[in-house]
Amino acid sequence: METSDLWDIAQKRYDDFVDALREMVNVDCGSYTPEGVNVIADLCQARFESGGWAVERVRHEPDDGQERLGDLVIGRLEGSGSTRVLMIGHTDTVFDPGTVAERPFAIDGDRAFGPGVTDMKGGLLTGFFAVEVLRAAGFEDFGRVTYICNPDEEIGSPWSRETILAEATRADAALVLEGARENGDIVSSRKGVLDVRLEIEGRAAHAGVEPERGRSAILEAAHKTVALQALNGRWPGVTVNVGVVEGGTRPNVVAERCVLEVDVRSPEEATFEEAGRAVEAIANEHTVPDVTVRSIGNGWHRPMEKKEGGAKLAALATQVAAELGFELKDAATGGASDANTTSGAGVASLDGLGPIGGDDHGPKEWLDLSSVVPRISLLAGLLSRLEGI
Repeated sequence: METSDLWDIAQKRYDDFVDALREMVNVDCGSYTPEGVNVIADLCQARFESGGWAVERVRHEPDDGQERLGDLVIGRLEGSGSTRVLMIGHTDTVFDPGTVAERPFAIDGDRAFGPGVTDMKGGLLTGFFAVEVLRAAGFEDFGRVTYICNPDEEIGSPWSRETILAEATRADAALVLEGARENGDIVSSRKGVLDVRLEIEGRAAHAGVEPERGRSAILEAAHKTVALQALNGRWPGVTVNVGVVEGGTRPNVVAERCVLEVDVRSPEEATFEEAGRAVEAIANEHTVPDVTVRSIGNGWHRPMEKKEGGAKLAALATQVAAELGFELKDAATGGASDANTTSGAGVASLDGLGPIGGDDHGPKEWLDLSSVVPRISLLAGLLSRLEGI
């Protein structure tokens, strides 16, 4: 494939991309707004069907007490080659209903704004457009492209993770389409994330009359907070943050209950495990007598380490970018994505392949429109070079 041909085709599709981006951004589709997420799922399904992909759509059936999530949509496209490629984009955002009415899609110069414009409606569309560009150029030499559009990435992919893992076992490479870093870097490694909730139970008592009969859950939480924060710096790149402290009822009552919510992140599997054990040890060691602690851990995402397969993908992407006329570098980041899941499953993985953007999850979230054609061309070129990787 001549990469210049891919660029020319992508350039001709630019206006179509912006129109599709506007349509998607102007839909409220927070993770817990399934009706909105399903509007995006409808748009993805329609693009799959118009391109001749085989489509599977799965409805979320929540267990008792769970909130319903949007539908999972999977497209599969068979080519004449042998390499099996898994692409992943997500259809949910972090924004509540009503956000679009407050700040709908807008363009100012080379930047587009709106809820989810870069995280990750721009990347979601890049997956579709890259394959469409390849096929318009007459390239069908991939083996199979499986594209998962999942509805729950912003809450850790609790439902779609099993599907992602299953498809990863049948893939030779995984390409995740989160937005590129603000400086244009793609992502070759991500920290793993462990969320821990500590529920501390003490004993209530009158704080003025007989405080000695009480066992303060807040005091125990304070000791644990200091110990947990002291874990920062123990291992390279590992961070521990007590982000939520909630307890007590009244100032004249010794607090019977307190909850800590803790975020643990590590760039490597070994230190991820060590940090998790250290947090558990702090949970089990009490300073205030007679308190009890319930520890609830959720291994949200395993670390995405830059191993041989991912390094090859990053080098190949850098080569394609050079042919397209721009410099590309890969980087590590502290945030997690579905690439953590595919990498943890042993599949060569690369992330950050969407357009350049920034201020994710905030009111000024933006996407660099001048990066759209280069990033579509980059992904298309990368897909054309994966045979035999």
